[in-house]
Parts: sequence; C-alpha cells; structure tokens
Amino acid sequence: MKKQFTVGGMSCASCSSHVEKSVGALPGVSKAQVNLLAGTMNVEYDENAVGVEGIVAAVEHAGYTAAPRDEQNSAPVATAPQADDELKEMKTRIIVSFIFLAVLMVFSMGPMVGLPLPAFVAGPENAFALALVQLLLTLPIVFVNRKYYTNGFKTLFRGAPTMDALIAVGSGAALVYGVYVLFQIGYATAAGDTHALHTYAHDLYFESAGMILALVTLGKFFEARAKRKTGEAIAALMDLRPQTAQVLRGGEEVTVPVDDVRVGDLIVVRGGQSVPVDGEITEGRAAVDESAITGESIPVDKTVGDSIIGATVSKSGYFVMRAARVGDDTTLSQIIRLVEEAGASKAPIAKLADKVAGIFVPVVLVIAAITAGVWLIAGESGAFALTRAIAVLVISCPCALGLATPVAVMVGTGVGAKNGVLFQSAEALENLHRIDSVILDKTGTVTEGRPVVTDVVPLGVDPDDLASLALSLEEKSEHPLADAIVRYTRSQGARVREATDFSAAEGQGVSAMVSGVRCMAGNRRMLLKNGLALSPKAKQAGDRFAAEGKTPLFFAANRQVVGIFAVADVVKPTSQDAVKALSSLGLEVTLLTGDNQVTAGAIASQLGIKNVVAEVLPQDKERIVREKQAEGKRVAMVGDGINDAPALARADVGVAIGAGTDVAISSADVVLMKSDLMDAVDAVRLSRQTMRNIRQNLFWAFFYNVIGIPLAAGVLWVPLRLGLNPMFAAAAMSLSSVCVVSNALRLKFFKATPRVARKAVVAAVADAGPVSGEIAPRDFAVDAPTVKEETKMTKTIRIEGMMCAHCSGHVKQELEAIPGVSAVVSHETGEAIVQGAVPDEATLTAAVEKAGYKVVGFA
Repeated sequence: MKKQFTVGGMSCASCSSHVEKSVGALPGVSKAQVNLLAGTMNVEYDENAVGVEGIVAAVEHAGYTAAPRDEQNSAPVATAPQADDELKEMKTRIIVSFIFLAVLMVFSMGPMVGLPLPAFVAGPENAFALALVQLLLTLPIVFVNRKYYTNGFKTLFRGAPTMDALIAVGSGAALVYGVYVLFQIGYATAAGDTHALHTYAHDLYFESAGMILALVTLGKFFEARAKRKTGEAIAALMDLRPQTAQVLRGGEEVTVPVDDVRVGDLIVVRGGQSVPVDGEITEGRAAVDESAITGESIPVDKTVGDSIIGATVSKSGYFVMRAARVGDDTTLSQIIRLVEEAGASKAPIAKLADKVAGIFVPVVLVIAAITAGVWLIAGESGAFALTRAIAVLVISCPCALGLATPVAVMVGTGVGAKNGVLFQSAEALENLHRIDSVILDKTGTVTEGRPVVTDVVPLGVDPDDLASLALSLEEKSEHPLADAIVRYTRSQGARVREATDFSAAEGQGVSAMVSGVRCMAGNRRMLLKNGLALSPKAKQAGDRFAAEGKTPLFFAANRQVVGIFAVADVVKPTSQDAVKALSSLGLEVTLLTGDNQVTAGAIASQLGIKNVVAEVLPQDKERIVREKQAEGKRVAMVGDGINDAPALARADVGVAIGAGTDVAISSADVVLMKSDLMDAVDAVRLSRQTMRNIRQNLFWAFFYNVIGIPLAAGVLWVPLRLGLNPMFAAAAMSLSSVCVVSNALRLKFFKATPRVARKAVVAAVADAGPVSGEIAPRDFAVDAPTVKEETKMTKTIRIEGMMCAHCSGHVKQELEAIPGVSAVVSHETGEAIVQGAVPDEATLTAAVEKAGYKVVGFA
C-alpha cells in the first residue's frame, strides 16, 4: 500500500534523513521518501505488518510530527494558513530576541564603546547585579527559542546531531558558563576577594548565547518565507483546469462540472474558452493557444480530426470535441503528477554544517571531558579543571560554524534580490554553483513570448498605404497574428480606412471591402484558394521568412498581392550575450522548445546554440532533463511556462523567468524578476562567489578551533604556564565570528554583468511595379528601403515608482492604449520612450497616472 503523510518540524536535510531512517526501519515498510520542501512523505508499506498509527509514532519518536493525508483531498499540503502561522510565530521570536538582545548588548558591551551604565550596576561593587541583569535579559531570548535546545539535544542524545545541536551546544555552553561565573562573582563579593571579582566580571558570556539564538532565528525566518512558495506549485497547476464543460446531451448543451465529463462525451468550445479535457475535434475549427502545454507561441489552427489538449485556450472559432482522456488521465493531470514526483525524488541536500556537526560536537564534548579528567588526575583543583573544560567548550562554540553558511547565504540572496535574482532557498543558492549544463526553454525565455512584426515587404505600393490596408483589415480580426500587425501599424501612425463585408476563413485569413476595393490578408492557402499568384520576388521573400522561422502573411488588393508582413516571436535583446556568457562560464547550453524544427533551428543559429531539441511536449522536457542527469550532468533548467514546470522541478536547479506563469515560478528554485536571461548568468556567478565565500568562512571558523582548543585544554600550561582562560576563549570565538561576518559582507560588492542593448530592426523591402486599384503607389524610391522610425516623433517620460518588470508592463499597456503610440518602458532607468503619433504631455501624464505611477518630467 502507498500513502502520503504530512511531516512537520523538519528544518534541514538531516531532519528528513532521520525521518526516512525511522520510518524505513519499521517492519513492512519497503520505501519511505521525504520531500523536505513540501513537508510530505510517501510511504510504501504492508498494511498487514504496520499501520498508519505505527508510521506516525515512528516519526514522532524521531522528534517530528506526522499526519496521514486524506486521499480525497487533492489540495497542496503547504497550505497558506499553516505557512502564515509558522512565519508569524518566527517573526514574534525575532522581535522578542532582538529587543532583549539590544538591551543586553548595552549592559554587556556599553562601557567598551563609552556608554554609561545605570548606577545600580556600575562599578566593581555592583558586579553581581550587572551579571544578574544580563542573565535576566538572556532568559527571554532562550525561552522563545527553546526549540533549538529541545530538538538539538534530542538529536544529540540519539547520536545524530543536526544544526539545532550545534546551536544548542554553542549557546548552551556560553549560557552555562555565564551562570557559573555569576555564582563565582557572588562568592567573590561575599568573600571580599577583589582580584577574583575583577577577573570573573569579565568572564560573562550571556551576550554570546543571545546573539547566536537571535541571528540563527533570523536566518531561519528568511528560509521559511522562501520555502512557503514551494507548496503553491500544484495549486497553481490545478487552477488551470476549467471547472465546468459545455456537454451535448440529448441534443442540448448542458453545463456540467468537469469531473462529470466522461470518455466519449461531446463538448462544445467557443472562442475565448478553455478546453476542459483532452480529446478530438469532430466539428468546426479554431485557432488554439497551446503555449501553456507545448510552449508553441503561435496559435495552432485546429480542424476536424485534430487532437486537442485540455487547459489550452481557443482564441477564435467554434468546435465540438469528443472527450478522449478525462480526470487523472489528461495531459494537465500528468504534468501535475510529474511536478509532485520530481519534487519528492530530489535527493536531500546534506548541508556541510550538518555533516560536520555529526563529528565535531561529540569530539568537542569528549575533549572537554578528557580535559577535566586529566587535570583532576594531575592533582589540580576542581575549579581549575572545570575552567579548562569550559574554556574548551567556549572556544569551540560553533557560533562561527553556525554563521558561516547562513550569513553568506543571507548576504548573497540579498545581493541577488537587489539585482533581480530571487533565490527561493539556501539550497538553490548552494546547488547552482555545481551545475555544468543549462537547458533553455525558447518561448518567453530567450524570446519575447508573443508574436511581433519583424519584416515588412511592400510590393509596388507606398509603405504608408500598405500599413493602412493592413490595419483596416486586421483590426476586426481576433487572431493573435492580427493583433501583432495591428500593434505595429498603429505604432507607425497608420490611418484606418472603412472596411465592410468583413469575413474570416479559419486557418486561412480575412477579407473585406476597404474603400470599395476587395482586399484580403492571410497565408498562401488563402491566396491559392482565391486564385491569386505570387510574383517571383514575393515567393522568394515568403520562402525566406519561412526558412527563418517566421510566419509570412500576404496582403492583396484588387486581386494583386501588394505586400508581405513577417511575424515571429523575436529574440530578447540580451539573449545572445547571455548564451555567450553562459558558455564562457563552462556551461553546456541546450535549447529546448515545443516549436517546429525550422523555427527552433533559426533561433538557435541566431543565438549560437549548437544543441537544439524541438517539437517536445512537457513530458519530453522532463525526460530530457532526466537523461542529462543520467549522463552525470548537473542541470539547470530555465523556463517560464506551465509546460516547463515538470522540467523545472526535475532539474538540479530550476530557474524561472519572472514574467512567466505563477506555477513556473513556484516550481523553480531561482526566479529572474526582470525576465532577462542575462540574470541567469548573474545567478550562476553569484552562487559561485557565495560558495567560495562560505568555504572561506568555514576555514576561519575551524582555524580558531584548531588553534584554540589545544590552548584552552592547557597543553602549554605545564611547560610554559600558559593557558587560555574562558575570557580569551570567548574573545577568540567572537573574533572568528567577526571574520566570518566581515568576509560575507564582501559579497555586497558583487557587480551584475553589463548589458549590451540591442534594438530589433524592422526591414522594409520594396518591389517594383504598381498595383492597379484604389490603393495606388505614391512617389517614392521603389528599390530603397524605407525606415519609418526616422520620421516618427519620440518623447521620453521620466516616471517615479516603478519597481519591477510588472510595473513597467502596466505603464506600457496604458501608454500603448493611446492610438498610434508605441512605448518602451524600463523600471531600471525609470523612463518610458514613446513613439508614433505622440499626443500632448497631459495625455501621456494621464495614462501613466492611470497605471498608478507619477510623471516627474519629460525629455
């Protein structure tokens, strides 16, 4: 039997390993697999040998909580209320810890920086009061963070210490020694021993205990906040699934829940609706947007006999389909299952500090015990032996070891966020430096993700007249390619002419009477159907565009072809430089796409990528990542769509483009907030620098222990009467922490890779020969290219308040809603450049303010 459980309380890879070992040791359990980030465990067991109660008891015995999941409940386990409660509890602990720590530092370190102490604790005669105040300020910090002690000592006593054990031993040693010194101060005060009083007054280490707990809790908070999003991936996938379907029953349309659809049902889908299940079209035709599943950026024309995939969207048209796969058998359900399995099958990341803890902590405890025993046998007093043993514990306090990784990770992730790179977890930052292979999705990752006009070829007509004809025909069409042409022609300031008798031929194009002349726009199929012939140059241009992976659309007036528009999903300005940079980092780059081979090859050639895999489905993408891993590669997958989610989850590191879908972001380990592929280069560079920094930190953390522990144990006492008392031990420990933190702060000087901006060039090629009819040529050089940008009006708007790519997207949308205006908006520069029929400044200001931002000037 196979069952899934939710497991609570896990904080590191060692935790998940303990849970797996505890459950795996039960009789009848054949497999126990824990997903640390999702907080789940899949168990395969013989229900005759062990029950659910036994499995839960084994997890609880290991020190964690567990509960079986309801098989009927398909909601993700990382529910928002649970995550919110956990974050709220951690936030409370942080606030309490740092409030008391700030006051504690004033009492413990204030005199060193010139801060006066209150009279009741000032002076040697009040040393006991000062020590008692420090203890009372430390106890609230210890109390709110007591879970480190309960979990840490529990794992320590079971012989499998985790990071919590390091924290517990480190802060506990400082705390216990502080209490010991407190009693010594009280004894010295009562005995009037001024020398002992002065000595012990400097041996308090309560601030060390409080500092360890406060900083570690802060790091845990940021980690928990990032992990919260990992449970949202499945929920986002499930949200794509339509809730209802229009089913034909008894000759009438009936709206039913999608779960009630059965194989063989006839389903009606209209323009703008989502396809509820997988099936086959039996009647009608439509342009279907399959980008969510296949990654194909251009809608696919579907007709009778074609297969149709659930969760895709009909952009235009009407069709009836027969359900073939429903429920858990649909493509979307398979993707959901792949995301779950890929997330659970990732090997737990064994943190270096956890590995060291398993050896370091027990060894230090043994050394401390041996130290006390040896000095007692040598005839020294019990106080001397105890001082030596505690000095060993204090000098070996793993504060620096505990800070080595989290401080560097905190600085690294902060620098990344500042540069538009969001690491979802410390594991992502750690794993990214190991990758040697990068797989890039095409649509929306290396390309813009939507069709745009790339080339315009007038054939014997003035480009202005061609643009006017194209706008007049296509503005009535609902096809995405028509939308690209409308956006382009409006940006050129084209004039709309009267269009009547409009009709659309699915899979071919549109036609209408424009200014009294029969005109049409569409593909070659439409031209052939209407008996129109292409000139040799028009045919050559069309073939060239097709070979380049572009979609040529032909425009005709009065039965003559008067121009060609090439439409394609163009490469982003920085993609080529990003690919070169990734290669220069020693990474193997592969382009993976659902597009056809011609389009994929053209894009790969433009980017300089040799490895290309085209026409792949989501299952293929996940499989290709797996195959790369089987070859020994450490793979990073960069994508933005629903179709990339399984591959993102399967990869060693999933990198999502920020402008992509929520599920891609939730499934990924790293998010590029500016949707710039060059940020992937910075993510790899930052990861490598951070890991180099962590190794340096660990060196300094161990350096002080290797030198300090023998001194603290007293190896030089007999020959030279030199020893390391707890005060100097604490100073050395603090110095190691200062070195670690200071070294980590060097990451703030990380510089992002310079961008080399490029602008897409729109070519205008003219062909000789006038065309008869209403649309006549004007006087212009027939063979000379016409570059419209040279005559357009341009204005720059300086805008305040834009913080990310989504902000600039909102501004761009409002500006381009103004007729005849195109805009390039950057939140990085805080500027918008508008072109075309630019209106007055008041109109532009109103558009920006409508988007929710403030205009601060024009240029």
